[in-house]
Amino acid sequence: MSDGIAEVFNSFQDHLNNEQELREEIRNNVKEIEKISRDIVMTLQNIHNEHTEENIIVAQYCSKSRELFEGVRKHYEKLAAIVPHDQYYRYHDQWKSVTQRLCFLASLVVYLEVKVLVTKETVAEILGLKHKREDGFHLDLEDFLMGLLQLSSELSRFAVNSVTNGDYHRPMEIAHFVNELNAGFRLLNLKNDSLRKRFDALKYDVKKIEEVVYDLSIRGLKPDAAAAGAQEPSGVEKSTSVEEDK
Repeated sequence: MSDGIAEVFNSFQDHLNNEQELREEIRNNVKEIEKISRDIVMTLQNIHNEHTEENIIVAQYCSKSRELFEGVRKHYEKLAAIVPHDQYYRYHDQWKSVTQRLCFLASLVVYLEVKVLVTKETVAEILGLKHKREDGFHLDLEDFLMGLLQLSSELSRFAVNSVTNGDYHRPMEIAHFVNELNAGFRLLNLKNDSLRKRFDALKYDVKKIEEVVYDLSIRGLKPDAAAAGAQEPSGVEKSTSVEEDK
């Protein structure tokens, strides 16, 4: 083999080695993020415990989750530093799944705290990511939307468990919120296969919650309209823009 050919292929090997090292470094950071996300999941699962009061949910579980998000931000900062600025989507698959889960968890925390639909900008801030693509290492719009769709499933479960625990007001709040979430998604022309499939599951979440409300109604346990209306969520966060950029 001539020296010229050997030099060319040696340069190829150097490139492959550097690529492997970068992927390994990304993988290690993602593993740490996944570990923290599991801790947040375990913390928020406590909302389903029997007789969990509103002030306990916010003071203990939401506060603890926000503390854990601090660790998430640090590892996303490390990812932002090691991933080349123009190659975000080349490696995106490595952190896509955990980011979607964290979007769900962040949206759940905000809902439990203030009963509103979180914006993409707020979730990006919680995770320590940029809001817009042109700003660098950002929160992908589809990841955010997948997180919101996961939220509906968790809230349908929360509605059922709330009734089991004797709380008949919370299912009314959840029904109102999830119906508005469903109406919002119906405004989108979803062409992404995974998003579309997950959105199709949203109607089953809506149906499940409606069945809970109906069951309360026929049993005479549904709170009166004035009491339920006073606790209805107010919609989307008002402090941030809803304009999104993938």
